[in-house]
Amino acid sequence: MSKITRRPLPKSKSGVAKRAGNSKPRAAAMPKRGKAAAKATTKSGPSRAAANKPKPWTSTEVREAFSRFRKANPEPKGELEHLNPFTLLVAVVLSAQATDAGVNKATRALFEVADTPQKMLALGEEKVRDYIRTIGLYRNKARNVIALSEKLIAEFGGEVPRTRAELESLPGAGRKTANVVLNMAFGEHTMAVDTHVFRVANRTGLAPGNTPLEVELGLERVIPAEFMLHAHHWLILHGRYTCLARKPRCEVCLINDLCRWPEKTV
Repeated sequence: MSKITRRPLPKSKSGVAKRAGNSKPRAAAMPKRGKAAAKATTKSGPSRAAANKPKPWTSTEVREAFSRFRKANPEPKGELEHLNPFTLLVAVVLSAQATDAGVNKATRALFEVADTPQKMLALGEEKVRDYIRTIGLYRNKARNVIALSEKLIAEFGGEVPRTRAELESLPGAGRKTANVVLNMAFGEHTMAVDTHVFRVANRTGLAPGNTPLEVELGLERVIPAEFMLHAHHWLILHGRYTCLARKPRCEVCLINDLCRWPEKTV
């Protein structure tokens, strides 16, 4: 028989013999994938969302903005007409999904005959409906006005309560209603966030938030205490007459140099 000879395997630089076939590459040579790769990409620079996020207002800028509002309108007033805390409460409840002007038109005659819970209850739901039928959702709102009048008499001695929790317990009243009443009737430093305040806070970058509560708490954090009594009125009026939803009047805006909105026209 002929003698079989075997050729030695070629050696690598490290001196280890290489094997033919489907040898697996070392783990260290595998490319990064999944979370590890994502982390490496994130560390290489800021994300696009972070890069586009507006710079927060400084405390100096916030103070400057509200100093300008105060100088232009030292004693801003709410536009809902009322005679006392009870009629204010009723007016705010009626203003949901309605304009202040529309509510005022309906309540002038109503408040002449019913300016207390007792008189409102005596008037009755049907007659309340007749007074407010020009307001949206007037049937449900008339029901709430009678129900809250009953509750004020039964649980609060006919007086409007002075805490947020008690006010929110009244039919038709929510957090915004409670904040308006606490501020306007009792001088509390509350921030009522309606559609105008929500828009101004987000558009300007003053206190961005995804919900009215987030905006409310954000504004309370950044606005100095000396401005808080009138702050929500200044912001409402600014949103209603200057920082309009569709065509903001940036050219006459008192704070256009401080505003962070990238689409402002000045």
